[in-house]
Amino acid sequence: MATPYIPILRKGQPYDSMDRNELKSVRSGEAAGTVSMANGALIRRDLRKPTRDMFADVTVTQLLDMSKEAGRLFMEATLPLGNGTTQTPQEYIEALAATSGLPHSLIRRNMAKIHQVFTEMPTILKGLTRGMDPEILDKGYGKQDGVPVSYFAVTNALGIVLPSNSPGVNSLWMPAIALKVPVILKPGREEPWTPFRIVQAFIAAGVPAAAFSFYPTDHDGSNAIMEVCDRAVIFGDQGTVERYASNPGVQVHGPGWSKVIIGDDCIEEWPEFIDLIAASIADNGGRSCINASAVVVPRYGDEIATALAQKLAVIAPRESTDPEAGLAGFANPKMAEMMDSAITDGLKTAGAEDITARYRTGDRLTTRDGSTYLLPTVVRCSSFEHPLANKEYLFPYASVVEVPQTQMLEKIGPSLVVTALTRNDRFIGQILASPHVERLNIGPLPTTRVEWDQPHEGNLFEFLYRRRAIQRA
Repeated sequence: MATPYIPILRKGQPYDSMDRNELKSVRSGEAAGTVSMANGALIRRDLRKPTRDMFADVTVTQLLDMSKEAGRLFMEATLPLGNGTTQTPQEYIEALAATSGLPHSLIRRNMAKIHQVFTEMPTILKGLTRGMDPEILDKGYGKQDGVPVSYFAVTNALGIVLPSNSPGVNSLWMPAIALKVPVILKPGREEPWTPFRIVQAFIAAGVPAAAFSFYPTDHDGSNAIMEVCDRAVIFGDQGTVERYASNPGVQVHGPGWSKVIIGDDCIEEWPEFIDLIAASIADNGGRSCINASAVVVPRYGDEIATALAQKLAVIAPRESTDPEAGLAGFANPKMAEMMDSAITDGLKTAGAEDITARYRTGDRLTTRDGSTYLLPTVVRCSSFEHPLANKEYLFPYASVVEVPQTQMLEKIGPSLVVTALTRNDRFIGQILASPHVERLNIGPLPTTRVEWDQPHEGNLFEFLYRRRAIQRA
């Protein structure tokens, strides 16, 4: 059987490039797919004058209906690939598992998350627009809460430079289609399968094909997308965050540094929270920015770190098809080796211990069936100043640190998600006032819990649209 092939999409039209990239199985090393590659010159030429004309005769309400149908197709349908070939849902799972190292169980969970985004799009838009009538985006003006309003798009296209760590990240750009903004996608090297399948589901459901451009490319091509689009989303490390920090046209999704904090009033109940904290650390293989990477408590740090280590140490690599598989292999073994070395070096600094090392068999860095894994790691740090206390890695990793409640909000720094286990209204008010907390879960909710009527990281509608004053005689 021929390996699956993905073409370039130039405003919805498939294009076969002479330059192609062969994707290999992370387990066997055998060919698992082929992708056409676009160079920067092609991208700059294609996108010289992007427009939103394809949405002129389509309403937001119609796009919401199409999105719901696209969700069904994404989960159930055989959808196009390249050169007249197609891909079933199971073939998609197998291709993604081969090139990314994700087990089938985690892929299916991410598929369910993406399906929810498709089907919950009306709720998502209500959250992003604060309940605005969708017709306002069709007409350009209307009334909201009895007040005349007008909005206009500040870009003709949204550029997205995607990573390969988790299929679920695609949920962040999908609402742009319902907001009538075309997308220009650069997929992750090992993960072109999910964004391409999402695009094909949208097109099959009736969304204008011209709204989608798909460019597997190199760094120059990524830079071309960033240059051409007045609004762009990029995923990366802290260096990427710092590079674009002063550019209002770029929304950067970097490390989340998400945390679980326990207040003085609830710390005696800590045994009841171990399952919730473990899930916050390990859900989705620990690969998401909403996974907790630090647990901050006023006391019982040793006991909490030990309980978490015992619970997480039983998570081990399994067969890719095992329904209980909870760890993802690394497509690039060198990345895993670098993370392992960084943790090992950090442990040489006094004031930190890898508690999971007491309970696991073998080393943190391990292999199975040709794939490289990092085993769950809980590090007990003596202070938040320790180099391992506020680190984030692409596997289940977390530090446990004791910090007096009065100092917690000063110490934790920027945090995408904070789960606050407290009933103290004064402390909750202080957390609500903190500029460091992007999303807040009050009470026993894992950091990985997502509500579709709440923005994830920044508000995509406010990023893509601007309000103008309007008066009509």
